[in-house]
Amino acid sequence: MPRPLGELEDAVMTRVWKWNRPVTVREVLEDLQQERSIAYTTVMTVLDNLHQKGWVRREAEGRAYRYEAVSTRAAYSAALMNEAWARSDNPAAALVAFFGMMSPQQREALRDAMRIVQPEVSAEAPPEVPTEVPSGPGEADDGTGR
Repeated sequence: MPRPLGELEDAVMTRVWKWNRPVTVREVLEDLQQERSIAYTTVMTVLDNLHQKGWVRREAEGRAYRYEAVSTRAAYSAALMNEAWARSDNPAAALVAFFGMMSPQQREALRDAMRIVQPEVSAEAPPEVPTEVPSGPGEADDGTGR
């Protein structure tokens, strides 16, 4: 599981992901300077740290490097969500709470995503879903109709 990015790491990676091409320290610096005062060496250190952590690959170009993302922001977000869900002591309750926090647009995106992965699920035998949920211990339907 990836460690969540720090604030400056995220600001740098946001640009690398958004531009979706190899970038230089200078390009990232100039874009960041529109929002904050920051030194070239700070951006260079952050990109070097991101390289050491495996977030970006780099290729020498003259005396400098060009940096490129190793994976997408979507993959990073998915890994963070998966880790958070896996750490829950009640994953089903965590999902219900998460879905409850979603906006209508996010719920629609979830429905779209489920349509994409549904063919994989439907290739397997469909899971048995009870039509009634027992309300407590000993109240399960034993199939006798009593």
